[in-house]
Amino acid sequence: MTRQTFKRYLPILDWGRGYGRDALSNDLIAAVIVTIMLIPQSLAYALLAGLPPEAGLYASILPIILYAVFGTSRALAVGPVAVVSLMTAAAIGNVADQGTAGYAIAALTLAMLSGGILLLMGVFRLGFLANFLSHPVIAGFITASGVIIAASQLRHILGVDAHGHTLVEIAASLWARLGDTNPITLTIGALATGFLFWVRKGLKPLLRGLGMGARAADIATKAGPVAAVVATTLAVWVFGLADQGVAIVGTVPQSLPPLTLPSFDVGLIEALLIPALLISVIGFVESISVAQTLAAKKRQRIDPDQELIGLGAANMGAAFTGGYPVTGGFARSVVNFDAGAETPAAGAFTAIGLAIAALALTPLVFFLPKATLAATIIVAVLSLVDFSILGKTWRYSKADFTAVAATILLTLVFGVETGVSAGVILSIGLFLYKTSRPHIAEVGLVKGTEHFRNIHRHTVETHPSLLTIRIDESLYFANARYLEDYIYDRVVGDEAIRDVVLMCSAVNEIDMSALESLEAIMERLDGLGIRLHLSEVKGPVMDRLDKTHFLGELTGQVFLSQYVAMTTLAPAPDPSPIGIQPAAQ
Repeated sequence: MTRQTFKRYLPILDWGRGYGRDALSNDLIAAVIVTIMLIPQSLAYALLAGLPPEAGLYASILPIILYAVFGTSRALAVGPVAVVSLMTAAAIGNVADQGTAGYAIAALTLAMLSGGILLLMGVFRLGFLANFLSHPVIAGFITASGVIIAASQLRHILGVDAHGHTLVEIAASLWARLGDTNPITLTIGALATGFLFWVRKGLKPLLRGLGMGARAADIATKAGPVAAVVATTLAVWVFGLADQGVAIVGTVPQSLPPLTLPSFDVGLIEALLIPALLISVIGFVESISVAQTLAAKKRQRIDPDQELIGLGAANMGAAFTGGYPVTGGFARSVVNFDAGAETPAAGAFTAIGLAIAALALTPLVFFLPKATLAATIIVAVLSLVDFSILGKTWRYSKADFTAVAATILLTLVFGVETGVSAGVILSIGLFLYKTSRPHIAEVGLVKGTEHFRNIHRHTVETHPSLLTIRIDESLYFANARYLEDYIYDRVVGDEAIRDVVLMCSAVNEIDMSALESLEAIMERLDGLGIRLHLSEVKGPVMDRLDKTHFLGELTGQVFLSQYVAMTTLAPAPDPSPIGIQPAAQ
């Protein structure tokens, strides 16, 4: 294996070689800030996944270190995130009862499967597959998931025993138990939620107004959830509120992540394989989006295939150290970036901080009310909810709107697994629908130039005997018949046409089905006494066509440019230009 290969699979060999004192200082500061943020967040997301709170800490230690070794992003912070935690709960809730050993083992197995899928995708360089998920559909899924997550946490805010995996189930369960609301728990939850919302918007301006430095004010703002944790924990302890029905975290093991073993039971693996695939894809899409956004700000490069390996290794680490599926989180990554993280070492230092917390600080959260953790989750996920995507897609593309609306509705009504499955299917279906009906324009010559434009958008010159069609899409099995129908409909009844030119400037590929369609078009036009020509065919497409008999049987010619085609086939254009006033192409 060459040094270059080692560097590709172990990016730490690249950035670690020039690691210096300045980077160390910046990474340590970022690690402290992110650690403070992650302690309550990790506990909260574990509860969201239906797991003991310590599972959130365990899932945030070794996975971060492994990502630092194998990942390419300098700022991505890996660990439990809200959407993946919800998907985990939905997946393993179907195979085991919450609170049982089987439930925890199923979580480990899910992390192992997710890690294995990501690693395989990375090794075989399949990162491009994530491109088949349209961003509007993903935004719709995350919005709906955020609503479900927030609704699911209301039971902790109210202090009632309600359950459900869909918005309908959760709402019905909450309504049925509304009379059992614990007033003290509700007070704690409402105050914590209100405080955390205020911290996000109002604390930093207040501290700056009081004369605090920008960096210190930023750190204090990020530590807001910790303040809520400390205050509510003290209140429960001092006033004995646990004896009055306030649910608390209770005993959290005071230890480093244990060595654990996922299940290799075939039945369990079969039951979790599809959910693991969905979690892997959604987690990767969320992670790579954040990583590329942050990398662009510093003109750094992200390798999507290596990111798959980094995330796969992180999930494998979670599977064998008592965790559950993880990915790169948006909020913590932005905090990591804003705090000045220079390299993935910041994540490793964060892991060390969380390990210290797991060893020394867990007794301090015994009286931490679950309502406070619920408030932390609600405030975090509501920032992901963006129903404006419906308005944006409605104005821009009705097809995108239909896909987004369907994804949101299906997720809310039938749950996250159905929603994300529908999102994947709709994304692919939307792609196939759009490309199966490519934009085809009849074009003419713009007077005084060698440019050709749509006759319905520009004032152009044409010739009665010449029909020029521009195809704005590669030709493949799904759209070949559409092109056939378009050409046949256009030439029928127009006896003046003697030549048809397909302008292929936007055609990057012609597959076998499309080639057969071109042959059928040529034969049918030939029967009408019309020749078929091609113009502006790209080199790679010509290379493929040269390997077939198509060019040898072509009734017309292949022209280097459309202008040459027109001057050759119709040297005297119709003196009466057609079209409308110039507009956008």
